[in-house]
Amino acid sequence: MPITRLDHVNLRTSQLEAMIAWYEDVLGLENGARPDFGFPGAWLYAGEFAIVHLVDASGDAGAGSEAALKLEHFAMRATDAAGFEVRLTARGEDYKRSTIDALGLVAFNIWDPDGNHIHVDFTDG
Repeated sequence: MPITRLDHVNLRTSQLEAMIAWYEDVLGLENGARPDFGFPGAWLYAGEFAIVHLVDASGDAGAGSEAALKLEHFAMRATDAAGFEVRLTARGEDYKRSTIDALGLVAFNIWDPDGNHIHVDFTDG
Protein backbone atom coordinates (compact mmCIF):
# COMPACT_ATOMS: atom_id res chain seq x y z
CA MET A 1 0.00 0.00 0.00
CA PRO A 2 2.05 3.00 -1.16
CA ILE A 3 1.06 6.50 -0.10
CA THR A 4 -0.16 8.42 -3.15
CA ARG A 5 -0.74 11.99 -1.87
CA LEU A 6 -1.35 14.12 1.20
CA ASP A 7 -5.07 14.03 1.94
CA HIS A 8 -5.49 17.04 4.24
CA VAL A 9 -4.04 19.13 7.04
CA ASN A 10 -6.11 19.61 10.21
CA LEU A 11 -5.51 22.88 12.06
CA ARG A 12 -6.96 23.93 15.39
CA THR A 13 -7.70 27.63 15.76
CA SER A 14 -9.30 30.08 18.16
CA GLN A 15 -10.08 32.47 15.28
CA LEU A 16 -12.13 30.28 12.94
CA GLU A 17 -13.75 33.03 10.84
CA ALA A 18 -10.44 34.87 10.27
CA MET A 19 -8.76 31.61 9.24
CA ILE A 20 -11.58 30.73 6.81
CA ALA A 21 -11.34 34.20 5.24
CA TRP A 22 -7.53 34.00 4.93
CA TYR A 23 -7.51 30.57 3.26
CA GLU A 24 -10.22 31.75 0.85
CA ASP A 25 -8.70 35.16 0.08
CA VAL A 26 -4.99 34.34 0.04
CA LEU A 27 -4.90 30.74 -1.20
CA GLY A 28 -8.13 30.80 -3.20
CA LEU A 29 -9.56 27.76 -1.40
CA GLU A 30 -13.33 27.40 -1.16
CA ASN A 31 -15.24 26.85 2.09
CA GLY A 32 -17.41 23.80 1.41
CA ALA A 33 -19.34 20.84 2.72
CA ARG A 34 -18.31 19.37 6.07
CA PRO A 35 -19.97 16.60 8.06
CA ASP A 36 -21.63 17.56 11.35
CA PHE A 37 -19.05 16.44 13.89
CA GLY A 38 -20.85 18.18 16.75
CA PHE A 39 -18.28 20.97 17.03
CA PRO A 40 -17.56 24.06 14.89
CA GLY A 41 -15.09 23.93 12.03
CA ALA A 42 -14.69 24.29 8.29
CA TRP A 43 -13.32 22.35 5.34
CA LEU A 44 -11.49 24.36 2.67
CA TYR A 45 -11.42 22.84 -0.79
CA ALA A 46 -9.00 22.92 -3.72
CA GLY A 47 -11.29 21.70 -6.48
CA GLU A 48 -12.98 18.52 -5.27
CA PHE A 49 -10.58 17.91 -2.36
CA ALA A 50 -11.00 19.28 1.18
CA ILE A 51 -7.30 19.84 1.83
CA VAL A 52 -7.41 22.12 4.88
CA HIS A 53 -9.64 21.19 7.81
CA LEU A 54 -10.12 23.86 10.47
CA VAL A 55 -11.38 23.04 13.96
CA ASP A 56 -12.57 25.60 16.51
CA ALA A 57 -10.13 25.24 19.42
CA SER A 58 -12.46 26.66 22.06
CA GLY A 59 -13.50 23.11 23.03
CA ASP A 60 -11.26 20.39 24.47
CA ALA A 61 -7.51 20.42 23.88
CA GLY A 62 -7.57 17.78 21.14
CA ALA A 63 -5.12 15.06 20.16
CA GLY A 64 -1.44 15.88 20.50
CA SER A 65 -1.98 18.87 22.77
CA GLU A 66 0.18 17.48 25.59
CA ALA A 67 3.45 17.87 23.68
CA ALA A 68 4.96 20.81 21.83
CA LEU A 69 3.85 20.91 18.22
CA LYS A 70 6.44 19.69 15.75
CA LEU A 71 4.94 20.71 12.40
CA GLU A 72 7.35 23.12 10.69
CA HIS A 73 5.29 23.70 7.55
CA PHE A 74 3.01 22.16 5.00
CA ALA A 75 3.25 22.73 1.27
CA MET A 76 0.90 22.97 -1.66
CA ARG A 77 1.61 22.84 -5.40
CA ALA A 78 -0.06 25.50 -7.54
CA THR A 79 0.04 27.24 -10.91
CA ASP A 80 0.47 30.92 -11.90
CA ALA A 81 3.30 32.10 -9.67
CA ALA A 82 3.10 35.66 -11.02
CA GLY A 83 -0.62 35.88 -10.29
CA PHE A 84 -0.11 34.50 -6.79
CA GLU A 85 2.60 37.09 -6.07
CA VAL A 86 0.24 39.85 -7.25
CA ARG A 87 -2.45 38.48 -4.90
CA LEU A 88 -0.05 38.44 -1.93
CA THR A 89 1.20 41.96 -2.64
CA ALA A 90 -2.34 43.34 -3.12
CA ARG A 91 -3.38 41.91 0.26
CA GLY A 92 -0.27 43.20 2.02
CA GLU A 93 0.78 39.68 3.02
CA ASP A 94 4.31 39.11 4.28
CA TYR A 95 6.04 36.45 2.23
CA LYS A 96 9.42 35.14 1.26
CA ARG A 97 10.00 34.06 -2.34
CA SER A 98 12.77 31.56 -2.98
CA THR A 99 14.00 29.58 -5.96
CA ILE A 100 14.93 25.92 -5.61
CA ASP A 101 16.88 25.39 -8.83
CA ALA A 102 17.58 21.70 -8.21
CA LEU A 103 13.81 21.01 -8.20
CA GLY A 104 12.82 23.65 -10.75
CA LEU A 105 10.56 25.33 -8.19
CA VAL A 106 9.70 28.79 -7.00
CA ALA A 107 8.38 28.67 -3.42
CA PHE A 108 6.40 31.34 -1.63
CA ASN A 109 6.65 31.02 2.14
CA ILE A 110 3.61 32.51 3.88
CA TRP A 111 2.00 32.40 7.34
CA ASP A 112 -1.71 32.18 8.16
CA PRO A 113 -3.36 34.26 10.94
CA ASP A 114 -2.39 31.64 13.55
CA GLY A 115 1.26 31.70 12.39
CA ASN A 116 1.23 28.32 10.61
CA HIS A 117 4.01 28.22 8.01
CA ILE A 118 2.87 27.24 4.52
CA HIS A 119 4.79 27.19 1.31
CA VAL A 120 3.19 27.23 -2.08
CA ASP A 121 5.35 25.73 -4.83
CA PHE A 122 5.25 26.62 -8.52
CA THR A 123 7.02 25.17 -11.54
CA ASP A 124 5.99 28.17 -13.68
CA GLY A 125 7.86 30.81 -11.67
